[in-house]
Amino acid sequence: MANLKKGLVHTVFFWLKDKNNEADHKALHEGLLELSKIDLIQTAYVGTPANTNRAVIDFTYQFSITFIFDTPEQQADYQTHPDHLAFVAKCSHLWERVQVYDAES
Repeated sequence: MANLKKGLVHTVFFWLKDKNNEADHKALHEGLLELSKIDLIQTAYVGTPANTNRAVIDFTYQFSITFIFDTPEQQADYQTHPDHLAFVAKCSHLWERVQVYDAES
């Protein structure tokens, strides 16, 4: 049995305005990688849709992040962290949609 961990899991999906624009794809990826370095984040995953094929899978997005925080307070601090605000200012023009899922365990 897996070791059940406690924390807040912050998952975000990004849909680019121009999903075929390689420069936009690269810029958002680089921005997400930089964002993942914020020291409040305990574990970070930055990815693209997996090559899986089941009816329940949505693979229409271009990028996703999953950041794990020890506490909800750390996640709240992340939201106002200068590096997070800089990322939004720098990259928000690239996406047409963002979907956020937060879960506590």
